[in-house]
Amino acid sequence: MMERQTSDRRDHMFESIRQVSHDTEFWFARDLQPLLEYLHWEGFRRVIGKAMEACSRSRQTPEDHFRHVTKMVSIGSGARRLVEDFELSRYACYLIVQNGDPSKPVIANGQTYFALQTRRQELNDAARLGKLSEDERRLMLRGELTEHNKSLTAAARGAGVATTLDYAVFQDHGYKGLYGGLGAKDIHQTKGLKKSQRILDHMGSTEIAANLFRATQAEDKLRRDNVQGKRQANQTHFEVGAKVRQTISELGGTMPEELPTPAKSIKQIEREQQRRLDLPDKPLADGPSQTE
Repeated sequence: MMERQTSDRRDHMFESIRQVSHDTEFWFARDLQPLLEYLHWEGFRRVIGKAMEACSRSRQTPEDHFRHVTKMVSIGSGARRLVEDFELSRYACYLIVQNGDPSKPVIANGQTYFALQTRRQELNDAARLGKLSEDERRLMLRGELTEHNKSLTAAARGAGVATTLDYAVFQDHGYKGLYGGLGAKDIHQTKGLKKSQRILDHMGSTEIAANLFRATQAEDKLRRDNVQGKRQANQTHFEVGAKVRQTISELGGTMPEELPTPAKSIKQIEREQQRRLDLPDKPLADGPSQTE
């Protein structure tokens, strides 16, 4: 009974400062600081720094979990001043308590809470993905890949990949690593696509997921290793693609170039979904609707 009450108090303590904006949850570092019994921001800021380093070591992008912000706070007598703060993801909070003072009982409580909640979120995400149809998986993963490719483009640009042609060559190196030497043009031909069709729109969920992993890991490595120069960026992308390929092989998976090309493109699935949204509900007396 006592353990249950302690668990409830711990959960309420951390949930009480949770923020939600546009369906995204986060915690303000300034709100978390007193709960973890840090009196001074400077000391807590050092813990945040350690957590960000741990985030990088885990091949995550710190900026995705530690969003640096500033805000106005009251300092008494009506005066206000600008202070530094962070919007923290659940994972960021977990890393902070992992790097906190282990002598503080509240740190142990925080470790338990955020570890459990992070794992629950992982299980929920996996369960949600498992309930999706293949078309729904493809749409979701394709959307994620589109967003991550934007970040990869920015990281490549920072490494010196400047022009549209430079980026095409850079992307080709990533494909060649992942597809055993096949570049974008080769993959395009293998799938029997028309010149106007995009290869990413003609991949199944497994193939898209492999390319998503390639893109996220390439971006992380470019930033983490501070890669400079087009040649080195291209080589880095190739090596990441080859490593993903090696992992697929070690797990006994099917090589991406051997995976079947779906009958429907992503664009077709999107059009079908849009038509379903646009069609008004009809009475049963009208009979079943016809589809193309």
